[in-house]
Amino acid sequence: MNRFQIQQMLDGVRATLKSENEKLNAMYMDSKSTVEARNNQVAVVKDLEEREKGIAAQLKKFDDDAAAKLQTQKYPKAMSERDKAIENKAEVIRNVMNGNKDGASNAIKSLGGRYTVNALSTNSSTGNGGGSFIPKTTSADIITEPVYENDLRAHILVTSESNLEVPRLLFSCDDDEFVLDEDTAKEVKAKGDTVEFGRNKSKLKVNVSETVLLGSNANLVATVDSGLEGAAAYKEVKMMFSKADDANKHMSFYEKELSEYTIKKVEGSSKYLAIKKAIADLPKMYRKNAKIIMSYMDYLDIIETLANGNATLYTAQPEQILGKPVVFMDEAEIPVVGDLKYLQINYHPETLYDRDKDVDSGMEKFVLTNWYDIQFRLRSAFRLAVTP
Repeated sequence: MNRFQIQQMLDGVRATLKSENEKLNAMYMDSKSTVEARNNQVAVVKDLEEREKGIAAQLKKFDDDAAAKLQTQKYPKAMSERDKAIENKAEVIRNVMNGNKDGASNAIKSLGGRYTVNALSTNSSTGNGGGSFIPKTTSADIITEPVYENDLRAHILVTSESNLEVPRLLFSCDDDEFVLDEDTAKEVKAKGDTVEFGRNKSKLKVNVSETVLLGSNANLVATVDSGLEGAAAYKEVKMMFSKADDANKHMSFYEKELSEYTIKKVEGSSKYLAIKKAIADLPKMYRKNAKIIMSYMDYLDIIETLANGNATLYTAQPEQILGKPVVFMDEAEIPVVGDLKYLQINYHPETLYDRDKDVDSGMEKFVLTNWYDIQFRLRSAFRLAVTP
């Protein structure tokens, strides 16, 4: 019921009340009216008065609510930093998808000059490196498909710097007699004491339907950013476990030079023994914080062999079985053992934004172009656990 209808009802009740009050007053002046008739008329008047009071209260509430809404529109509540980020990111996406480059550029300036996603930001001591724009507590009501994840990210260093160079070793010693270990010494001598990160182009694409594009800012940003997160993670993992002999092979655990793995192989008669021997073969400085990277299927095979009918092993933690924490990666065809702090991903701060169209499906895509590199600061901090 709108305000006009409420007001009409109130006016009608008031007109009837006035008429019935006049009738009651006339009855009091009429010596022929009975007590019963007057009492009945009093009841009619009281009923109308009660109705008038109730309808008037409804009308007042309607007016108060309208005034409050107007006040909010005139003096909106200050937006939180998170809400501002979501609004600006949504503006970037919509402008890019609509081909409005100037609008996208202005919105990007509002974001500090870069459309940041967790996947392309640092994982420093602050936890998310400033890249978090939709905290988990605010996105619980947003439903998106499961995102591909790179579980190694929790253990390696991720940075976002231009022309990044880092020392291969974090310390040195002037003592000529001082030698770290033979493999590390050879690697530093062969490759130098500095690691230089290059620029490898990558395009991350996310399908954006018209429904999502016209929906809420939060849902639009969550959809696009979760897609970018998944695409970046998939690219990282693909490169880290690639066996391709190409210009990007330096990013992989399985890089080869002259048909030989550049990470030292340690052989065992079974995967279990190979992993145990690989851990033992690591120098102490790497062994202390070493982790095992292996597929879950390989782990189940090890448990099945060791258990020999004993169900208790199936409930034990992987670290209790293998002696070191395990990171399960289905892409790890050959188990890797080593100190993951010597593996680093760097994303160049520069990013470009564009749209693309899938010719087959007709689906529009939001495209983020970025440059990155994955470098092993020391391959001698790792071992490959191989079997015959």
